[in-house]
Amino acid sequence: MKKIQAETLGFVPQKDIVYNKLLPYADKLDNESNDILARIKGNLGRAVQLRELWPGVLFWTRKLSTYLRLYGRKFSKEDHVLFVKLLYELVTIPNLEISMMQSFARLLINLLKKKELLSQDDLELPWRPLYELYEKILYSKTEHLGLNWFPKVIKNVINHFYDIIWQHFEMLDEWRPLLCPFDVTMQKAISYFELFLPTILPPELHHKGFKLWFDELMGLWVSVQNLPSWEGSLVNLFARLANNNIGYVNWDPYIPKIFTRVLRSFNLPVGTSQMVVPRYMTNSYDIGHVVLWISSMLGGAENPAQKQLNGLFSSIASFYHPSNNGRWLVKLMKLLQRLPASVVRRLHRERYKKPCWITPIPTSHRLTDDDVTHFVESMKQPVLMAMFSKTGSMDAAQALQNLALMRPELVIPPVLEKTYPAMETLTEPHQLTATLSCMIGMARSLLSGGHHYPEGPAHVLPLLMRALPGVDPNDFSKCMITFQFIATFTTLVPLVDCSSALHEQNDLTEMERELCSASAEFEDFVLQFMDRCFALIDSSTLEQTREETETEKMTHLETLVELGLSSTFSTILTQCSMEIFQVALEKVFNFATSNIFETRVAGRMVADMCRAAAKCHPAESLKRFVPHCCSAIIHITANEDVLNEEELDKELLWNLQLLSEVTRVDGGKLLPYRTQLVQILQLTLRLRCKQGYTLACNLLHHILRSTALTYPTDYCSVPGGFTQPLSHYLPIKDWGRPGNLWDLQIQWHVPSAEEMAFVFYVLDLLLQPELTRLQRYAQGQQDMSRDDVLQSLSIVQHCLLGAGGMLPPLDGTPVSGLVQSMVSLEETSLYIGVDYDDSRENYREAICKVMRQLLHYILEHSEDDTKSLFSIIKIINDLMHFRGSHKHEFDSRWKSFALVKKSMENRLHGKKQHIRALLIDRVLLQHEIRKLLVEGFEYKTIHQDLLRDLLRLSTSTYSQVRSKAQSVLFTALSTYNFCCRDITPRVLELLEPTLTDVSQQQLKGALYCLLGNHGGVCLANLHDWDCISVTWPAMVRSGLSPAMSLEKPSIVRLFDDLADKIHRQYETVGIDFTVRSSASTLLLPYTELLSLTPVRLLILCRRYEKLVTDLLECLDDRDLPWKFEHMAIGFLSLLLRDDHPLPTRAVLFFVRSLNHDALIVRKVAISAVAGILKQLKRPRKKVAVTPSDISGVMELEGLVAGDRPGNDWLLYHADSLPRTQEDWDNFRFVEKTHWGYYCWPKKLLLYAPIKEQPKDLSPEEMKESELIIYNHFSNPAFINQLVSFLSLEDRKGKDKFNPRRFCLFKGLFRNYSDAFLPVLKPHMERLAGDSHESTQRCVAEIIAGLVRGSKHWSFSQVEALWQFLIPLMRTALSNITVETYTDWGTCVATACESRDPRKLHWLLDLLMECPLSGEGGSFVDACHLYVLQGGLAQQEWRVSELLHRLLTYLEPKLTQVYKNVRERIGSVLTYIFMIDVALPNTGPTKSPRIAEFTQRVVTCLKPLLEGDEEIQNHVVEENGVGEQDERTQAIKLLKTVLKWLMASAGRSFTSPVPQQLQLLPLLFKIAPVENDDSYDELKRDARTCLSLMSQGLLYPEQIPLVLRVMTEMAGSSSWHARFSVLTYLQIMVFYNLFTILSNKQAVQNIRALVISLLEDEQLEVREMAATTLSGFLQCNFLTMDVSMQTHFEALCKTRLPKKRKRDLGSVVDTIPSVDLVRRHAGVLGLSACVLSSPYDVPTWMPQLLMDLSAHLNDTQPIEMTVKKTLSNFRRTHHDNWLEHKQQFTDDQLVVLTDLLVSPCYYA
Repeated sequence: MKKIQAETLGFVPQKDIVYNKLLPYADKLDNESNDILARIKGNLGRAVQLRELWPGVLFWTRKLSTYLRLYGRKFSKEDHVLFVKLLYELVTIPNLEISMMQSFARLLINLLKKKELLSQDDLELPWRPLYELYEKILYSKTEHLGLNWFPKVIKNVINHFYDIIWQHFEMLDEWRPLLCPFDVTMQKAISYFELFLPTILPPELHHKGFKLWFDELMGLWVSVQNLPSWEGSLVNLFARLANNNIGYVNWDPYIPKIFTRVLRSFNLPVGTSQMVVPRYMTNSYDIGHVVLWISSMLGGAENPAQKQLNGLFSSIASFYHPSNNGRWLVKLMKLLQRLPASVVRRLHRERYKKPCWITPIPTSHRLTDDDVTHFVESMKQPVLMAMFSKTGSMDAAQALQNLALMRPELVIPPVLEKTYPAMETLTEPHQLTATLSCMIGMARSLLSGGHHYPEGPAHVLPLLMRALPGVDPNDFSKCMITFQFIATFTTLVPLVDCSSALHEQNDLTEMERELCSASAEFEDFVLQFMDRCFALIDSSTLEQTREETETEKMTHLETLVELGLSSTFSTILTQCSMEIFQVALEKVFNFATSNIFETRVAGRMVADMCRAAAKCHPAESLKRFVPHCCSAIIHITANEDVLNEEELDKELLWNLQLLSEVTRVDGGKLLPYRTQLVQILQLTLRLRCKQGYTLACNLLHHILRSTALTYPTDYCSVPGGFTQPLSHYLPIKDWGRPGNLWDLQIQWHVPSAEEMAFVFYVLDLLLQPELTRLQRYAQGQQDMSRDDVLQSLSIVQHCLLGAGGMLPPLDGTPVSGLVQSMVSLEETSLYIGVDYDDSRENYREAICKVMRQLLHYILEHSEDDTKSLFSIIKIINDLMHFRGSHKHEFDSRWKSFALVKKSMENRLHGKKQHIRALLIDRVLLQHEIRKLLVEGFEYKTIHQDLLRDLLRLSTSTYSQVRSKAQSVLFTALSTYNFCCRDITPRVLELLEPTLTDVSQQQLKGALYCLLGNHGGVCLANLHDWDCISVTWPAMVRSGLSPAMSLEKPSIVRLFDDLADKIHRQYETVGIDFTVRSSASTLLLPYTELLSLTPVRLLILCRRYEKLVTDLLECLDDRDLPWKFEHMAIGFLSLLLRDDHPLPTRAVLFFVRSLNHDALIVRKVAISAVAGILKQLKRPRKKVAVTPSDISGVMELEGLVAGDRPGNDWLLYHADSLPRTQEDWDNFRFVEKTHWGYYCWPKKLLLYAPIKEQPKDLSPEEMKESELIIYNHFSNPAFINQLVSFLSLEDRKGKDKFNPRRFCLFKGLFRNYSDAFLPVLKPHMERLAGDSHESTQRCVAEIIAGLVRGSKHWSFSQVEALWQFLIPLMRTALSNITVETYTDWGTCVATACESRDPRKLHWLLDLLMECPLSGEGGSFVDACHLYVLQGGLAQQEWRVSELLHRLLTYLEPKLTQVYKNVRERIGSVLTYIFMIDVALPNTGPTKSPRIAEFTQRVVTCLKPLLEGDEEIQNHVVEENGVGEQDERTQAIKLLKTVLKWLMASAGRSFTSPVPQQLQLLPLLFKIAPVENDDSYDELKRDARTCLSLMSQGLLYPEQIPLVLRVMTEMAGSSSWHARFSVLTYLQIMVFYNLFTILSNKQAVQNIRALVISLLEDEQLEVREMAATTLSGFLQCNFLTMDVSMQTHFEALCKTRLPKKRKRDLGSVVDTIPSVDLVRRHAGVLGLSACVLSSPYDVPTWMPQLLMDLSAHLNDTQPIEMTVKKTLSNFRRTHHDNWLEHKQQFTDDQLVVLTDLLVSPCYYA
């Protein structure tokens, strides 16, 4: 096969679409595809040579993507590589317009999709161009200033490239210097690693691959504790690495840590009072990658990952129970659904996939059968629970489908056990829907049985028979799932009675004999199913379901049921043997002919059933139906009056409907009945009754369609059907058999000459007269009533729909001159199996001619005949696009095909093993795609005429006509090439202000045409200068049009929508495209290189400038309404670019608009002027430096991050600050904070010294635009006005520091240095002294802009600036208020961002002046700290000296009384210690260290730790009177320390566990036990801290430390502390489950601790210990073993002392005796074991329940415990009690029933 094809083609195709070979005209396709490919290659090459991106390259790359849809990758490997390289060059053209880049990128992704086709030897792409593109788009420097507009989609494009790129070293050198964990660049670097690092390399190159970075990044991941935002990206990278290198990376040492983190990322609720750190919610891992990682680690010796996976599932199993619900459920369900799929994918890769260049998985690490079994078993329990989940059973069904592919014998039986009872119950329909949807997914695994599960097929018949009652008219969802279930099973099973084979053949196996005898029931099944359907139909007739008044259409639900019914019935009949079919046909025929149905609901269903019968065996069925219906119709219409009746006889309608459905069969079989059918058509098409002639039109449509189209005629699951005798062929061997793609034997219906003759005979007979009548009517020669016109149009439309495939497309001369191109833009045509007959009349053109005449006539004379207009619009649509199938039908069929394929595919074996019907369907879809693309999209004159007619309809008087015409117009616009350029001017004519005869309706229609529909073409916003430059000014000018009125809300809304859509969709339109010469050398068949770029560039720049001038001219018009003025200004703001300066007129306009009266205009102007200043910014000179020359220290070998001698010169040192002109000039300032922390970049670029930088401009040297700005901002009156506007309130209480205004001032001071300071100074001084919110905000914005803008000022300028600013800021900060403190914080943070701290030492010194002076009260102190924190946090690790100073200053003040100051100090401490991280390769920090600080704090807290008395909160809100005692001081200190612990939980990277442990005992003492908000602040905070600390991630070496503290605390004298130990343990163990489990000693210690606390003297502690124990047992942390059971049983048997008779007066003895405690401990232990398995009954449970029941009458508290346990047991086991009963013996059941049934009241 392949060889022959390669000879025809001349090459071996990479991978073509195999379905093409099965089309009836397959032999013509090779030549066709070769021809198209040659054209694409030739023209694409020429376009690139000529550097003509638009329209040439774009047009031919689109053709290439169509080629991929039609033929797959049907080109040679060399071509494939060339295409990829060319597109890669195109995508990475530097200033490429975004929309083009997207379309190139989509095509490139498509070409790279199948990894196995191109190996790394075939193709290697450089990574840097892609990285630069990514950097430009994602981290654009200009987008936020409005100089560039990017769409969102682009960001997904790049994720496909990583494996065709290599050169690791360079990437690592490029991004390693960004790895500074305190900086945003960390996220950037890690996401680049995730995107770009290649992970598919052959093993011999691994030392150049992941081994370069694996240990470093893994070390980083393992040591980060608080889930920063970049952790997810690391996980994605590791998952990809694991998947691509199974067996080459040793994950074993990391496995416990990996699983612990995965478990944490689900955010499951544990324990009683849990606080969730908000960032745990937002930054959790992506489930898809987690699943990939887990499935790649399975297997190998000992299979350690599987053990952890078992642990993972047993610890979360109970969360899957249907009674649990929460926001975490979605994640757990995703895990469940995707994990089996991922393992199946891996098995497929290991066992079935064709080997290719990608390194195969080494045999030692492949999954063995045992591994698979273990995996399936570990997932079985959660999946079976999740079947009934609240989120629906879809996830579970998909999981089961994949599990059943691997191990049917493990998964199917338990589901069957649930399915059979569900089918019997009537009360719980949701059980039925859930189990059936799971069975549907497992159908193929059940049927194919195989040696693992041979008894599978035996279940088919019982399941089918029991499913029948589900066809229930009263329960819609049950009905639908039953139809789906029956259809799925019957598709896989031939319904043939094989019981006679038992006597004839004696070589059958036992199983086969059983199936043969069972198959006798098939006939019964089919007949019963039909009875059920008839009952369903009877109950849904119109008379039964609705009153007369309601609609006559089918409701949505009814159409779904109809669809389900007809498709299921047709599947059943397709799979029947001929004998069964005859019986069924007889039955359905009798049902249909003995009753008369109404034609709307029931009639449709019955007719569908008859059609299904006719489709399967046309000859037999037509013999029954056609003569019957024809004679009935002829009989009734014999009476002449019938033809003119308005209401027809029901019987006539029903027979017509039946006939019209039955004729939808194989055309060849219809020919014998042609005379009768034509006779009927002639009788009924002219009926007066609308319902009657509509049915007749349907009949006409179906007859034509059946004879004219190409389609397959059999869908049976075995080619050739089941007609052979049983002795030759035994159908039961074909149960569940997939279709064979190489031997499908499709039976095609291809129209024969006889059929074609018949089609044209019918058209001549019936269509021609209608066209003549309509034409005479349109010429005014003949009168017709509206109903007559409508009837004729209906006939025309149905003829077109029926015979559309045979009529050649509309032809004519192409419209020329729309675009200039030097490449041919010719269309390619495809062959679809129809040879057009030129000798016959082309009815498509005839219809077209008549329709246009008719349309014009109606619009002139009777425009209100909307029904006819609707009909004409439909016909025009079909004339243009219809060739036998509609696009929307095709789309929905493609979707449903994809769904069925998904629910029945076999991902394990792959190789397209679908069932035959599905494969045939896919081939038909391939034929349909070709039909839809058949003639290409050339825009011809005939289309131009039709589009103009549509445009006229789109702007006509009636809104419904307009909207229908518009939707057809939009479809056409997006179909034909370049037609928008032809239509747009005609739309804009209607907006012209000079025209006086435009009505409001026309204006609205025109605006809707500009707006476009959702997702279609938007004429107002085509990415093309030609179009934008006319549409935008026209829209603005339309404000002057007489038809425009702002009183009409609908018109106002339309303009708003238009402006909004343009703002949303606009992407910068390119001006400068140059194709790199490297791209043109790729395709060198052409040699003459032409340079025409400069000419084109000039034209585009002119267009751009003209558009700006046009808009400005519109704005000069005084009469323009305000709405349009704002619209124009909005458009202007979109036209700022970063590659072309804005014309000076526009600059002037925007600068003036800064003082416009309207706020909205001022806002736009602020952004625009900031953008203009960015355009005018002058470049500064940079020089490369070597860090070691400056520091004088050689860098150490190996990676050492953090503070080291080599980067000490970057830090802030108070003794070496630049305080003189000379120092300032010689200093090397490094502005960005991350440089030098992790490692130095290869080339460190710093700004050259001031002497070498360009000088400040004087007004004489400025460009015109610069001068405009200079003059305005030097003008005091202008500034006065501007400042007064800027200090107004916008929305009270909502205003914040505005970054746009900051950018404006930053730009001014950057571009003009201090030129405007003199004018601004007085204003700033005035504003700073005023404490109003808006004035303070305004001065903060100006100051931030000043400080950032002064980056390149000379020393004298800077010094003068700070001399003025410092007193000003002192004043302002002393006036700080609640409203403004955040603005000042933002101001200082913005000013310090990315600036060298040594440049800002004035500011930092000002902030460090005693922040806690106490002068303005506690509030001002807290605010000063906040502002300081903003500045220091931006400087991160470079101001360690200041952090030390601040800490020394704060430490004595930690005993503050005021709560707000305490909280702020807590937050500041977090930032002070943030730099002290324990990351790998990081040296000890020079910043303050937590350990030393904690040491000092603990010393001060000593007094609290020693005494045993309760710690009370001494509320003394007076700072100072005399020194209070140590204890009070310690309590105040503790409060602040708690605030610090709470603040740092979410922010720092690593948790200082050893330090926290020193404070734990104290917290345990304070924290209250109950959840109660009435406690004071101290206790609440202690509780929160405990909750946050217990969730922390622990390193393995920290676990023993924690446990030591726990054990100490468990011996504490306060029972509160002992109680808290237990709650702490619960959360800690769950959140570090696998890490603790990997340490055997720790598990022993925890077990001992819990069991010892069971015997605590305090009742609450005992109960909590029991709860904790049951939790640990439930998540399999501890196991229930014999020693534990005997220990508890022994404790239970402790004898209680006899009660002494007491004197009535004596005090009741309250302290329980030791014996009672021990006995209670035993009972609690047993109860914990019972409650630990809430959803099943393990073997040891019955005995424990018996033990417990013995204690039902003990003294309290034992009795209470037993009662609670029993009632809980009853509650959780009630659902599945039938199953659970099996575990108990009869005697035990008797006892249990006594216990569980409460005693009767009336006994």
